[in-house]
Amino acid sequence: MWPVVFQHSKMAQRGQDDPERYLFVDRAVVYNPATQADWTAKKLVWVPSERHGFEAASIREERGDEVLVELAENGKRAVVGKDDIQKMNPPKFSKVEDMAELTCLNEASVLHNLKERYYSGLIYTYSGLFCVVINPYKNLPIYSENIIEMYRGKKRHEMPPHIYAISETAYRCMLQDREDQSILCTGESGAGKTENTKKVIQYLAHVASSHKGRKDHNIPQPDSPKPKPVKLQGELERQLLQANPILESFGNAKTVKNDNSSRFGKFIRINFDVTGYIVGANIETYLLEKSRAIRQAKDERTFHVFYQLLAGAGEHLKSDLLLEGFNSYRFLSNGNIPIPGQQDKDNFQETMEAMHIMSFSHEEILAMLKVVSSVLQFGNIVFKKERNTDQASMPENTAAQKLCHLLGMNVMEFTRAILTPRIKVGRDYVQKAQTKEQADFAVEALAKATYERLFRWLVHRINKALDRTKRQGASFIGILDIAGFEIFELNSFEQLCINYTNEKLQQLFNHTMFILEQEEYQREGIEWSFIDFGLDLQPCIDLIERPTNPPGILALLDEECWFPKATDKSFVEKVVQELGTHPKFQKPRQLKDKADFCIIHYAGRVDYKADEWLMKNMDPLNDNVATLLHQSTDKFVAELWKDVDRIVGLDQVAGMNETTFGSAYKTKKGMFRTVGQLYKESLTKLMATLRNTNPNFVRCIIPNHEKRAGKLDPHLVLDQLRCNGVLEGIRICRQGFPNRIVFQEFRQRYEILTPNAIPKGFMDGKQACERMIQALELDPNLFRIGQSKIFFRAGVLAHLEEERDLKITDIIIYFQAMCRGYLARKAFAKKQQQLSALKVLQRNCAAYLKLRHWQWWRLFTKVKPLLQVTRQEEELQAKDEELSKVKEKQTKVESELAEMERKHQQLLEEKNILAEQLQAETELCAEAEEMRARLAAKKQELEEILHDLEARVEEEEERNQTLQNEKKKMQSHIQDLEEQLDEEEGARQKLQLEKVTAEAKIKKMEEDILLLEDQNSKFLKEKKLLDDRVAEITTQLAEEEEKAKNLGKIKNKQEVMIVDLEERLKKEEKTRQELEKAKRKLDSETSDLQDQIAELQAQIDELKTQLAKKEEELQAAQTRNDEEVAQKNNALKQVRELQAQLAELQEDLESERLARTKAEKLKRDLSEELEALKTELEDTLDTTAAQQELRTKREQEVAELKKAIDEETRNHESQIQDMRQRHSTALEELSEQLEQTKRFKSNLEKCKQSQENTNRELANEVKGLQQVKVDLEHKRKKLEMQVQELTARVTEGEKSKSELADRSHKLQTELDNVSTLLEDAEKKGIKLAKDVASLESQLQDTQELLQEETRQKLNLSSRVRQLEEEKNGLQEQQEEEEEARRNLEKQLATLQAQLVETKKKLEDDVGTMEGLEEAKKKLQKDMECTAQRLEEKALAFDKLEKTKNRLQQELDDLMVDLDHQRQIVSNLEKKQKKFDQMLAEEKNISARFAEERDRAEAEAREKETKALSLARALDEALEAKEELERVNKQLRGEMEDLMSSKDDVGKNVHELEKSKRGMEQQLEEMKTQLEELEDELQATEDAKLRLEVNMQAMKAQFERDLQARDEQNEEKKRQLVKQVREMEAELEDERKQRALAIAAKKKMEMDLKDLEAQIEAANKARDEAIKQLRKLQAQMKDYQRELEEARASRDEIFAQSKENEKKLKSLEAEILQLQEDLAASERARRHAEQERDELADEISNSASGKSALLEEKRRLEARIAQLEEELEEEQSNMELLNDRFRKTTMQVDGLTLELSGERSAAQKSENARQQLERQNKELKAKLQELEGSVKSKFKAAITALEAKIIQLEEQLEQEAKERAAANKIVRRTEKKLKEVFMQVEDERRHADQYKEQMEKANSRMKQLKRQLEEAEEEAQRANANRRKLQRELEDATEASEGLSREVNTLKSRLRRGGPISFSSSRSGRRQLPVEGASLELSDDDGGGVSESKPAETNETSPPPQPE
Repeated sequence: MWPVVFQHSKMAQRGQDDPERYLFVDRAVVYNPATQADWTAKKLVWVPSERHGFEAASIREERGDEVLVELAENGKRAVVGKDDIQKMNPPKFSKVEDMAELTCLNEASVLHNLKERYYSGLIYTYSGLFCVVINPYKNLPIYSENIIEMYRGKKRHEMPPHIYAISETAYRCMLQDREDQSILCTGESGAGKTENTKKVIQYLAHVASSHKGRKDHNIPQPDSPKPKPVKLQGELERQLLQANPILESFGNAKTVKNDNSSRFGKFIRINFDVTGYIVGANIETYLLEKSRAIRQAKDERTFHVFYQLLAGAGEHLKSDLLLEGFNSYRFLSNGNIPIPGQQDKDNFQETMEAMHIMSFSHEEILAMLKVVSSVLQFGNIVFKKERNTDQASMPENTAAQKLCHLLGMNVMEFTRAILTPRIKVGRDYVQKAQTKEQADFAVEALAKATYERLFRWLVHRINKALDRTKRQGASFIGILDIAGFEIFELNSFEQLCINYTNEKLQQLFNHTMFILEQEEYQREGIEWSFIDFGLDLQPCIDLIERPTNPPGILALLDEECWFPKATDKSFVEKVVQELGTHPKFQKPRQLKDKADFCIIHYAGRVDYKADEWLMKNMDPLNDNVATLLHQSTDKFVAELWKDVDRIVGLDQVAGMNETTFGSAYKTKKGMFRTVGQLYKESLTKLMATLRNTNPNFVRCIIPNHEKRAGKLDPHLVLDQLRCNGVLEGIRICRQGFPNRIVFQEFRQRYEILTPNAIPKGFMDGKQACERMIQALELDPNLFRIGQSKIFFRAGVLAHLEEERDLKITDIIIYFQAMCRGYLARKAFAKKQQQLSALKVLQRNCAAYLKLRHWQWWRLFTKVKPLLQVTRQEEELQAKDEELSKVKEKQTKVESELAEMERKHQQLLEEKNILAEQLQAETELCAEAEEMRARLAAKKQELEEILHDLEARVEEEEERNQTLQNEKKKMQSHIQDLEEQLDEEEGARQKLQLEKVTAEAKIKKMEEDILLLEDQNSKFLKEKKLLDDRVAEITTQLAEEEEKAKNLGKIKNKQEVMIVDLEERLKKEEKTRQELEKAKRKLDSETSDLQDQIAELQAQIDELKTQLAKKEEELQAAQTRNDEEVAQKNNALKQVRELQAQLAELQEDLESERLARTKAEKLKRDLSEELEALKTELEDTLDTTAAQQELRTKREQEVAELKKAIDEETRNHESQIQDMRQRHSTALEELSEQLEQTKRFKSNLEKCKQSQENTNRELANEVKGLQQVKVDLEHKRKKLEMQVQELTARVTEGEKSKSELADRSHKLQTELDNVSTLLEDAEKKGIKLAKDVASLESQLQDTQELLQEETRQKLNLSSRVRQLEEEKNGLQEQQEEEEEARRNLEKQLATLQAQLVETKKKLEDDVGTMEGLEEAKKKLQKDMECTAQRLEEKALAFDKLEKTKNRLQQELDDLMVDLDHQRQIVSNLEKKQKKFDQMLAEEKNISARFAEERDRAEAEAREKETKALSLARALDEALEAKEELERVNKQLRGEMEDLMSSKDDVGKNVHELEKSKRGMEQQLEEMKTQLEELEDELQATEDAKLRLEVNMQAMKAQFERDLQARDEQNEEKKRQLVKQVREMEAELEDERKQRALAIAAKKKMEMDLKDLEAQIEAANKARDEAIKQLRKLQAQMKDYQRELEEARASRDEIFAQSKENEKKLKSLEAEILQLQEDLAASERARRHAEQERDELADEISNSASGKSALLEEKRRLEARIAQLEEELEEEQSNMELLNDRFRKTTMQVDGLTLELSGERSAAQKSENARQQLERQNKELKAKLQELEGSVKSKFKAAITALEAKIIQLEEQLEQEAKERAAANKIVRRTEKKLKEVFMQVEDERRHADQYKEQMEKANSRMKQLKRQLEEAEEEAQRANANRRKLQRELEDATEASEGLSREVNTLKSRLRRGGPISFSSSRSGRRQLPVEGASLELSDDDGGGVSESKPAETNETSPPPQPE
């Protein structure tokens, strides 16, 4: 709604702004040619935007279905679908007043137009028939009387859009056409419906008021005195305006969206006479939100009247209405919420004044306010549930008393009607007790109904005041103010009604639009197929309202209301069944949807939830209370409730059975009407009246939910336009020809497009347009030519505008070209003139050069200036002017230059922005490329998976083939079996032949049978005896079994009975004790009571005397009262007369007030600032003081509350502990009982099984006996045959008889055995009972085993991971070996190449064959060595392959074990399922116990009934006692008479005395019995109470335990998820490590290649050195010198090699030390990891109390600190190790340099040796030559030389040996160097791994810290679950003891040096590389390292798990 500033009282004040600014558009801005040109150049369109709804953009490129656009705001580019783009209107249509005129009719254009207008302050806009209003949230000066006069008498198109224009058109149409008018205002809450309705009424009251003079149309000034008749005439208009405040106070409320929201719909009908004056009014209301009277949402208020009454009522009124404070009413949910800028007190006074103006009497006002107060009192009635039953009770009836006082009812009758109402059942009435919920519902329903009836009465009363029957109205204007379409997340019955109304109103709009369009087209003579768009909405309306075929939703709801057992669910099912196929109906999409069904309205899909629809539709009330209200002593209340017969009563809602309901249905069918029916009827009436009127549509819109002025939320506005039907109207416009232009305007604007179409001279507009259209060649479907206008389809004008703009641009371009040509020609002519001037100058110069020495010329030059002296000043002035012009030009040029530079900078900035955008695009492209690469990788992975699957398929096919082969084998086997069968058949036939022969013999024997019949008869007798005995035994057995079963049952029953009896005994003993105590108490109390009774009787006597006095006083008071009543009536008459005078005085007063207000305005303006300052000062002072007081009070309250909370917590904790103890004891008892029952059950089952087994054995024996019988018969026949054959063999028959006797003995023995077996079976039963107990213990053991197996499973999984990692390591080793093999092969290839070279050299140098042969031998030796190495390597490779195969086999075995373990796990899971079943059984047993508890409760109730019966018996006994006393008295009297009459009758006296004593004894016994019964009753009640308390406590405890379990499960789940995430993180770390290792390997390969390149370079250098040495062959002496140098160098080499060996040894020692340090660090790390795992285990097991956890926490923190210190030490050690490592690397580098030097020296010595050999050979050759010539001369010299040669050869040999030794040493050093390199690399790798492990450990430590914090939180939570976890703690302690045992065993194993298996997967995983390293070292270095290995394992191994 509009803010308060919109009130009409302020409309007269005009703001500083000009009102025309808020009404008229600035056309200069709209018709700006620059914007028009921009629109055509950029091809601007609308693009969807999340923030702005739609954004302007220009089309850059079209790409099929997509378009590249550039946003106008920021220049960004985006790709948008063609369908998402909406055309933009030309700038000509900017801020257009009627949106139907837009050429491009779409959502974006409509929204843009509204937005532009709203930001310009134009809140009203037309859209065809609609007037769209957007709430401005500020005061606008457009509602003053001047504006009303401006619009008065004007047509709609003459003035800008306004609500006054709509009102004026409606008013004028009514007067001119004599047709009723209607103005329909719809919109959301807070959109301004009510305010616009007020403006309409204000306008009509001003324009059509009857008190206006004929001459003057203005409102009379307040200064001028009003004559009385004028005042009377204006009263109706005044009342019409004053009806609004009354309706607002009773029907409006504050909501979140709106401070003054109408919570009802209304149709105000203003009647006019023939002359156009207002003659009356009528108001109809719809859908009052009565539920707001009883409850409100947060930050919302109920109806204003409640707050106004509580704030504005005086003390006298408050006491009369029994009013209290705001916070003491339950129905005021949020207390007193003030409305900003409003005072409830002032509003109350205004409402009261309005009621007086509406001529409400004082009694009526008071009665209304009483009802308002009573509605509040309804909420204060509190019901409570009784202890023993569900029945409601009213513990305190003060609120009920107040309510009954206000409504004129009897309190007792009211409470009875609420708590135990009378309900009709058949023909009888029954009193039915109500539950607390039913009573609460009844009270709320009554409150709502009371308020609704009050509101209806109020509307009726206002209508009565406004209705003027004297002047009958000729026509009327109806103003409908109703809520717009509502779509919430879930919508209820109210939303359905509102949306149904809006569907109807939209249909009306569509229909009227169709009629107007039809009229327009007919008037213009256009052919067009008419479409009634109103029919589009008919299916949806039918879905809601149709009565039958199929019935609509409302009909189905009414139908369901009549069924007794109907529910909301059954109603929904019926709706879905009946309307499921309807096109406008949808079922919920998913099962999870909260909605029950959906309806597709014109505004969109709406979800409805059908909760409480039946109740809302029936609106049931407590008819007992309703009849009381109808019979109220207050006439007003009785009048409100006069239609009691028509309400839905309790008997209809209860629906006890179908027959009763049916009768109720028959009796009340005619009267009872549902809410849906009533609303439908009122709506049909409304629609009928609206259809008979000419409608005008106003649509109100909220711009934002923040109530901020100048802000518009586009999405919100679009939704409202959709819901309001504005977009629906635009859709209809699009169907026809929405754009219409008058011929003249069309010709004037678009003639430029058809220049030659229209000839010169006059031509009719229509013909001209037709010619223009022909020239434009438009599609005939796009236009229609009417009588005065030309009609276009949507978008055609935009196209014509574009064409026009293009044409204009072409013309302007041509004009510009002509202008430029003219300027160029002008410039060319100027240039030509300059050229001719230059020629003249040249000529003059040449002439001057000729004449300058001529004397006459000189004279001429001197004389000529003298002639022009007079002109000098003029020339100077001309020069000055030229100078100033030049300066101006210069300044202009400079300014232009500055502008150009600025533009240049702007362009540069734009360029930079574009570059950044380009870069961003490229980055996006790169990201896309990466995505593509990832997808490709994924594709490859999937292809690999596919290949694997194909391989699997192939394997499956192979398996299939094998199975088929097996099938073939089986078939062959079957054939063999069939052959065997045939053979068997042949044998059977032979046997049959033999059988025939045997039968022939039998026939012969039959003759002998006759002789043996006597013997047979004897045998038969004996057999019968045996049979009888067997039958007896079987019967005995059956009887025994039955007895056993019966005994078992009896035993069970007796045990149960024993348990029950024991419990009862205990209870009885307790009750007896309690009864005895109670008896003693009662004795003492009875004596006290007797005393009290005596006192009370005395008091009663006194009170009676007082009563008599009071009655006399009362009679006197009544006489006085009658006198006062007479006086009161007289006073009331006087009061009425005074009120009439007062009303006249008030009217005078108002006129004076109006005068005074104007006089005081100036005074207010002057004193405003002063008052503001004063108020600010006072406010600050007051607030500070008040705040301090409040603060102190609140601090005190807080302290008190804290104390109270502490006390409550202590009490609560003590109660909880008691409850827990009780619960635990109860649970233990239950568990013991359960175990006992289980044992009994198992014993019985075992007994049953044993007896069934014995039965089976006996049956088998019977069968055996029968078979024996058959055998005997066969034998008998044989014997008879023998008798016939062998009469002589009688002796043999006797023997057979003896055999039979033996058999009978055997049978007897067997029977004895059977009886013994029976006894054994019984013994077995006992044993089995024992076995059951052992089995239960075994079950526990198996559960423990299960836990152990789960642990083993975890260990196995960790072992599997270890083996997988070992496998990976071995694979890597294998790859390294393969690489080494490849290197060797390369070396071999290089050696072969060298061999080839040597061969070539051999061929070249035949002379040096011998030396080469020796070299060849050496090479062969080298070759053999290399071959041996190769073989060794091959052997090593084979070994590795074997180890690989072995590991593969082990892996397969492990996989088999894994499968086995999985099977075990599945078995365990099965066991778990069984355990779950057992659990379910346990639950069933608990349910049984619950049933037993219910039974106990039932027994308690029975006891109660017994107690009641006993109480009755007691009463009877008391009566009997009284009778006995009476008889006793009579007997005494008789006895005394007898005593006086006769002394002889002494015997009779004695007898009478005896009888008297007996009677007295009986009396005393009766008394004692009575007391005992009373004690028993009391005890049973106490026991029952205790039971109830215990039950409630047990329930609460059970629910808490359940919740705790659920929380524990959730926490465990979270921990598991965390662990999984951690494992995944570790996996990723391992993957990263692997990637790093691969990278390192690649680096190593690169280094190797570099080394090879270096070797090749060295080889080249060696070749060059050899060449240089060859040049020096001739110089022998030099060589000898070199030999000596070689010897010296050899010595040096030896010395260096020894030093190198020493260094190597020292390095090896250092490496060993480093390894030991590493091992130590590894141990420490493992130890830390072990401790970490132990800590984790301890953390997982630590749930045993907060104190233990805190201690654990402290210990762990200390341990963590230690670990952190150790970690720091480890890090320092690592740094030291790194330093050492660097040093070793430096040393290794030095050694490599020395090695290269040694190699070069060795090479030199080798070269020298070869040279010496060659020289030697040459010398030998020389010697041979010299031998022949100089033998004789130099024999001695020869011998000497020979000796020298021998010496030299020896030296050579020694040198060769030394060289070989040196080579060996070099090789060894190379080997060692390689090993060192390998070790160094391993060290590096390990160091990296250790670093990573350290980082992991750090992260793990952080995780542990986090876990510790979580553990602390869990400890706080676990405080509640402490007792439960004690058992788990004990189990955990047992498990820990088992683990400690295992640890001890493992330690002992470790000491012995046994095998170890690691439990932790991580430790195993990290252990592998270290072990690998140690293994390599042991292979290379021998014993040193291998000795240190067991020590390591001893120190570092964690406790193993059993494999």
